[in-house]
Amino acid sequence: MSKKITKSKAGKKDSQLIIRINGEERDEFVALCEELDTSAAREIRKFIRSFLKEHES
Repeated sequence: MSKKITKSKAGKKDSQLIIRINGEERDEFVALCEELDTSAAREIRKFIRSFLKEHES
């Protein structure tokens, strides 16, 4: 018998961040992301990475 070896993906998304925002702003943000052919989640993740990098100590 052969064993199936699975590798975990680097940077696997395994957590959620729940935020409260104004509904109008959310809708506008999601619509703009769609127009730019990206997702709201992708843009928020990009912002978080950039913010962390900018504030490294």
